[in-house]
Amino acid sequence: MEWIWGLAGSLLIAGAAYWRGSLSVSGLISAVVLGTLMFVFGDLAWFGTLIAFFISSSILSKLKHKRKAAAESGYAKGGRRDAGQVAANGGLGLVLCIGNAIWPDPVWWALFVGVMATVTADTWATEIGGMSPSAPRSIRNWKPVPAGTSGGISTIGVLASVVGGAFIGWLSGWFSSLGDMGYETVSVPVLILFGAISGLLGSLADSWLGATWQVMYQCTVCGKTIEKEVHCGQSAKQIRGFRFMTNDRVNALSSLVGGVVCCVLLLVSI
Repeated sequence: MEWIWGLAGSLLIAGAAYWRGSLSVSGLISAVVLGTLMFVFGDLAWFGTLIAFFISSSILSKLKHKRKAAAESGYAKGGRRDAGQVAANGGLGLVLCIGNAIWPDPVWWALFVGVMATVTADTWATEIGGMSPSAPRSIRNWKPVPAGTSGGISTIGVLASVVGGAFIGWLSGWFSSLGDMGYETVSVPVLILFGAISGLLGSLADSWLGATWQVMYQCTVCGKTIEKEVHCGQSAKQIRGFRFMTNDRVNALSSLVGGVVCCVLLLVSI
């Protein structure tokens, strides 16, 4: 009957997020399913780490600032997350959780921590970096770019990604120390370090993919470079990237990078 507790907790948290405008209807349904399955196949450590990402990111997404609002106008999606965003940020984590349930091994946990550290670091970098008083710079050539440009990074955004990754490392270590995962995990301070490193590198991978592979458009009305196909009420023109490489897929791929980094760090430290 454990799924009932997972369902109740997921409904409570996702319902509150929907009420606060952080989730769409599809995002609400996806978050409830994801959280419930994470609780069923994992334990408090897996479920709690996922919820820590979700709650912190939802809170940051509601912070309003005129610079951030201007940046968000060009994003493929805004602060109200849909099913695609929920899946991109938590789907891989669920796969790893199920893999651990079938074949328990600390490698699954390290991959999971790296994945969640990356999606948290990237979200924190986007939300906090969007409020930077200075213009971001392209990760490709370091030239200044308009706020909201895919591949743009800022000092405050990079620092936010490090803190976000460390935050996940800390909470994942704390949650894992409360229960019995069936195998020994690294200490909380080590997980904090692993989370900070994997979150930072995964977030930078997201920026690089956003600057190179992600599909980008140009508004035919205002001329702004954007992530979405429609802007100012008109269809936008594709100017670079691969059409299939949407923002959600960039997020999923970069989270895998962060997971691999954390896994390598674990194997090296053993």
